[in-house]
Amino acid sequence: MVMTDPIADLLTRVRNAARAGHKQTSVGHSKFKEALVKLLVEEGYLEAYHVDSSGAHRTILVDLKYTAGGKPAFRGLERVSKPGLRVYVRREKLPYVMNGLGVAVISTSNGVLPDYAARREGLGGELICRVW
Repeated sequence: MVMTDPIADLLTRVRNAARAGHKQTSVGHSKFKEALVKLLVEEGYLEAYHVDSSGAHRTILVDLKYTAGGKPAFRGLERVSKPGLRVYVRREKLPYVMNGLGVAVISTSNGVLPDYAARREGLGGELICRVW
């Protein structure tokens, strides 16, 4: 089966696993997916991740994070730029998610960065997703 948007698949797997109350989910590995998951862990929306190389293909095992009440640490994950319609933003137009309570993930020339880091470095790029 051909997958046209692996980033949307990653976000959907994480969102569905969190709604179902799972502790962990797995996704196929790529450098970009690993960078995106690492950023979400650093921002506090996911607990941890591990790269599993034991099988024929490498996978990323994502540990989900929940609040004390058992709710997911994030309220929403939304893919913005898609293969059919790429969304690029200039450094002056970087969005604020939920007035700064969320984070917009930007793919820049310096790697995958949260919106505030891209704003601080004066970089624009592709608006990958929004998390709040």
